[in-house]
Amino acid sequence: MASSALAATLARHKIHYGWVIVAVTLLTTVVTAAAMSTPGVLIVPLEQEFGWNDAQISSALAIRLMLFGLFGPFAAAFMNRYGVRAVMVGAVILISTGFLVSLGMHEVWQLVLLWGIVVGVGTGLTAMVLAVTVATRWFNHRRGLVMGIFAASNATGQLLFLPVIAQMATSYGWRMALVLVCCMLAIAGIVALIFMRDRPGDIGLPLYGETAVAPPPPAGAGLVSLLLSPLVVLKDAARVPIFWVLFGTFFVCGCSTNGLIQTHFITLCHDYGLPAVTAASVLAMMGFFDFFGTIGSGWLSDRFDPRWLLFWYYGLRGLSLLYLPFTNFTFYGLSLFAVFYGLDWIATVPPTVKLTADRFGRERAGIVFGWVFAGHQIGAASAAFGAGLIRTEYFTYLPAFFIAGALCIIAALAVVSVRKSSGAGIAATPVPARG
Repeated sequence: MASSALAATLARHKIHYGWVIVAVTLLTTVVTAAAMSTPGVLIVPLEQEFGWNDAQISSALAIRLMLFGLFGPFAAAFMNRYGVRAVMVGAVILISTGFLVSLGMHEVWQLVLLWGIVVGVGTGLTAMVLAVTVATRWFNHRRGLVMGIFAASNATGQLLFLPVIAQMATSYGWRMALVLVCCMLAIAGIVALIFMRDRPGDIGLPLYGETAVAPPPPAGAGLVSLLLSPLVVLKDAARVPIFWVLFGTFFVCGCSTNGLIQTHFITLCHDYGLPAVTAASVLAMMGFFDFFGTIGSGWLSDRFDPRWLLFWYYGLRGLSLLYLPFTNFTFYGLSLFAVFYGLDWIATVPPTVKLTADRFGRERAGIVFGWVFAGHQIGAASAAFGAGLIRTEYFTYLPAFFIAGALCIIAALAVVSVRKSSGAGIAATPVPARG
């Protein structure tokens, strides 16, 4: 296979094939993140062509965001049973199918089915659990760096391609914009099919930072047990109060990022006379600064109390959202907002992961964080639908931004109410392996 030949060539130059896996995963997550954010660019074109209102369109986007989060804990079960490569390629096919079939849609229920359910499940298969799985399977050393790159690039990918997609939609229509996204997905799927491997042992390599090749995992429980294991972990985690603090604050995080800004920012700017391409450029600027903000947040999380980092992140984000309506929506004012807000876009992830690992242990941290991330996406879905409903009823988004800003201030106060870790948490128990 091409992956075995490339691994042997790289080994002669003392380069571990794990970095190829990082590149392939990075390509897939960036492209699927771009697909995740594309519908937010197309709200106005759909309104103009079909006469649908913002609340109707936002209902489909809300379902997509919710499934993206809720499917995460279960995506790990599919990766354990069918392999990472199969899940990645399957996700790309599912997302592309949803977009391509939607080229002929003309009813709202078709939008909900294709952009809400099909695309929501497809993107959920490549949620944060994919990054966690790849980082832990392929890296012992540099694992934190790899996770930081994945986390930053996932959010950046959601914003980076928006100016191109917006320009395509403006010049050639929303259907051609979807075709462009599907071409990008096809490239990512082909690259994953050729070069992705499930574990380093598949090509005779140890984990990066180790010298011995790990044997394949023993056969574990079947698919039913794998699918039930996230529910068992959720039941145990729900008994620990900090779980609900993390779940609630991440709910606010989703409200104030993916659900509100990513979904409705371009339409908000349209209401104030800014072209879609200009608004998308502001979002891309946020993505650029987010990349550095998130990696910097990971560095800070290793050195400072994550509770106080989250206090500042949520507090400053809340202030920036309250400030947004006073920018007068000039490009200069929005650029200042983009820099300030972009540095904080997904900076909450590293300290939240650290708190989760500290309180729930390594064995269950991934699945517990999957449920915390589900809270993030439930919040995103609530804001995506709620903001669209507010605009439909009151012809303005501004109340939604004021509500999100206030929720961020509440989240900042809630997270510092958590007592410092004493090492207590739910008992770590093995999660069923590949079966």
